[in-house]
Amino acid sequence: MWTSPLSVEVYALSRQVKIIYMELLEINLSQYQNKLSKKNQIARFIWTIAWTLFARPLPRSLLSGWKRFLLRCFGAKIHKTACVYSSAKVFMPWKLEMDEYACLSSDVDCYNVEKIKIGKHATISQRAFLCTASHDIGKPDMPLITVPITIENYAWVAADAFVGMGVTIGEGAVVGARAAVFKDVEPWSVMAGSPAKFIKKRIIKQ
Repeated sequence: MWTSPLSVEVYALSRQVKIIYMELLEINLSQYQNKLSKKNQIARFIWTIAWTLFARPLPRSLLSGWKRFLLRCFGAKIHKTACVYSSAKVFMPWKLEMDEYACLSSDVDCYNVEKIKIGKHATISQRAFLCTASHDIGKPDMPLITVPITIENYAWVAADAFVGMGVTIGEGAVVGARAAVFKDVEPWSVMAGSPAKFIKKRIIKQ
């Protein structure tokens, strides 16, 4: 099959353009910039030391009032009846809000780069991960992106569950153990699986 020199040159040029285009689209983390300020990083460093020394050694929920005091010292809005277990991890206490009888249980990872609000009588069980941040995978430097999480009143996030950024867990909803939630959960719904799917409505029986 005969091919003209011109078509060969056009083909070669198109390949070269494609290579250049792909190079421009390469992931380049050398260009990544931490949008969190130095002041923020220093505050988090001091907070980590304070919680590690004065809260983590305490057994489970012992001396809850003392732990609430520590959290408030670093800007948390936390009701006097809320409970934070000693092994729970709070990334930025000044972006945490907990209403009455809200609970962060053992080894919960509260990665609140953005605000996390936990409503009254809502429980976050062992080793659950509340994640308000991710990275923009559509950009070469993968910049940090953050969106708040809201856990509404009477909700329960069960053990080892993952709640992604921007999610609202509706009032009375249940997120089953080891579920992964990336979209809002309707009130009084029971969700399970990864990604989480609707199982049934939650009905409270007297």
